[in-house]
Amino acid sequence: MDDQEPEWWITVVEFFGDNERVAQIVLTLLSGVIAIVLLRVAISRIVNRVVTDVKKRHGAEDTQALTMSPVEAMRQVQRTRTLGSVLNSFAGWTVGIVVVLMVLAEAGVSVTPLIASAGILGAAIGFGAQSLVRDVLNGLFMVFEDQLGVGDVVNVGEVSGVVERLGVRVTEIRDVDGTLWFVRNGEIIRVGNYSQDWARVVVDIPIPYESDVSEVQDRLLDTAKAFSQHPDWRRKVLAEPEIWGIESISAEALVVRMVVKVRGGEQWAAKRALHAEIKKALDHEGIDLPPLNRMVLDGIQGVRSATKRAATDAAEKPE
Repeated sequence: MDDQEPEWWITVVEFFGDNERVAQIVLTLLSGVIAIVLLRVAISRIVNRVVTDVKKRHGAEDTQALTMSPVEAMRQVQRTRTLGSVLNSFAGWTVGIVVVLMVLAEAGVSVTPLIASAGILGAAIGFGAQSLVRDVLNGLFMVFEDQLGVGDVVNVGEVSGVVERLGVRVTEIRDVDGTLWFVRNGEIIRVGNYSQDWARVVVDIPIPYESDVSEVQDRLLDTAKAFSQHPDWRRKVLAEPEIWGIESISAEALVVRMVVKVRGGEQWAAKRALHAEIKKALDHEGIDLPPLNRMVLDGIQGVRSATKRAATDAAEKPE
């Protein structure tokens, strides 16, 4: 067997030996590629480690299963992945620009004028793309500060709904009618998050003016406490229900306000379920609510109609 090295390898060695500048350029390019790969691998490992730790703490086999776990776990995963994506892009562009400048310098091109021209061009592009820069920066701050996350119910001004995707430049929000809105992050001045931490169910119940207020309040509070101990709501109710007292007074009714503290995002379902329990309790106690044509009610459904009330009053009158 011929122990001599292949001719193609000898040709490559001779070429780079005679062209040190080309060899330096190739070495610089390879170094840049290796640096980008290593940075991406390191960032990916950090992101995966954070996600894996969150899954282990909450006993979830995949990210989708975290939707049944506390909201903070899912938010941490989303925030980590978004920041990891941004860092990957930033690292790639930074290393790429440095490698290009080094290659040009090795090729004998003066990079000083290029850097100066790039600075001027960057300033011009930055001035012309102020809205794009503002979108990206605002998106990064919203992710970093955890202002909102995927699955949150938010109000960002003219649009409110569920966040379906939180990007660096655009946030996608689907409203109650099913319309998907693409909102530029730079246009989001304020964020009202209905799902973060906790929320409060506020129920205003009108009762007849001549009612025994203490007795009615005690009955409503007992109903709310029983509701909070229901298996479907025990883990979602965060504090004991409270009666805040009489909210308003009119000639026809007294409005009693009751509040229940629940997990963020559960307030609407909790309010509907609580309405049903209050309806049952009021019917059981024989409490007749004032008619809707006299007073606008907030927080009660299924009020007896004025016709039924009139018929009952007529039947009770002595002949």
